[in-house]
Amino acid sequence: MKYIEYKEQRKHGTFNFPIAFYHEQPRSPRYHMTYHWHTEYEIIRILSGSFHLTINNETNVYHAGDIIFITDGVLHGGTPVDCVYDCIVFDLQILMKDNHACAKIIQDITDHKILIHNLLSAHDDGICELVRGLCEALSSRSTGYEFKVQGYLYQLIGTILEKHLYEQNRDDAVANERLNSIKNVLAYISENYYNNIKLEHLAKIAGMNEKYFCRYFRSMTERTPIDYLNYYRIECACEMLSTKDISIKEVALSCGFNDESYFIKTFHKYKGITPKQFMTSEF
Repeated sequence: MKYIEYKEQRKHGTFNFPIAFYHEQPRSPRYHMTYHWHTEYEIIRILSGSFHLTINNETNVYHAGDIIFITDGVLHGGTPVDCVYDCIVFDLQILMKDNHACAKIIQDITDHKILIHNLLSAHDDGICELVRGLCEALSSRSTGYEFKVQGYLYQLIGTILEKHLYEQNRDDAVANERLNSIKNVLAYISENYYNNIKLEHLAKIAGMNEKYFCRYFRSMTERTPIDYLNYYRIECACEMLSTKDISIKEVALSCGFNDESYFIKTFHKYKGITPKQFMTSEF
C-alpha cells in the first residue's frame, strides 16, 4: 500500500538509534511495496512465501530463507506472494561513531565505492543466523538490545567483507541517467496521482519517446506506465479507506477516478475484493 512513498519520508528509529524493524504479513498495512528509495540501507529477510522484487533494473523472485541487502538511494519495490518477511532499515553512519578502526570501510560503502551484493543468503548460512539474531534483538527490545543490534551489524559487515560478497563500483553513467529518469516519473506520479495524467507527459518527464519509455518503464517495474499509475492510485485508495471516515465516492474522486463504478472495477482488479469489502475486512 502507499504507506511507503516514492522517496520515503518515514523516520526510521530515533536520532540516536536510527535503526527500525518491521515484521510484515499479508494483512499488514505496509505489506505491498510500491517503488521507492530512501537514504537508509535495508535488509529484507524472507520467512515464507515469495517476493517478486525489483532492485534498480533487475527483477528476481526471492524465497523463504533469502536475505536481501539494499543500498541507500537504490530504487526498489515489488509484490510479495503469500509472503511473511522482516525489514530492517538503518543508517549505516551509526557504525562510524567513535570507531576509527572501521570508519574507512564504512565510508567506502556509504560513498558507493564498495557495492554489497543484493542477495547474501545464497553464499553463507552464517549470514542467515546473524540476521535472525538481529531481527530477534530488534523485535524483543530487551534491556541492552541496542548493543546487540550494533554488534550484529558489525558482524554482518565483517562477514560480507570476509566472504567478498561485494564488488568495486564501476559507474555506468548511461544506466544511472535512465534510472534517474524513472525516479522522476515515479516522483511525479506520487505527487500528482489524483490529477489527469497522460502517457505523453510521463514520457516527456523521462526524456524519452513514448514507445521506448513504455518498454523501459515496464522492464523496470513489470507494469506499463498507466497500469502502474492505476495500481498506485488503488494503493492510495486503500490508505484512505483504512485511515479516514470517507465514502467510496469521495475516495474515488480523491484518487483520480471520475467514475465510481470504474474505480470499483479497478479496485477489484488489483485487490480481488471491492472497496466495501476492503472497508469491512479485519486487519
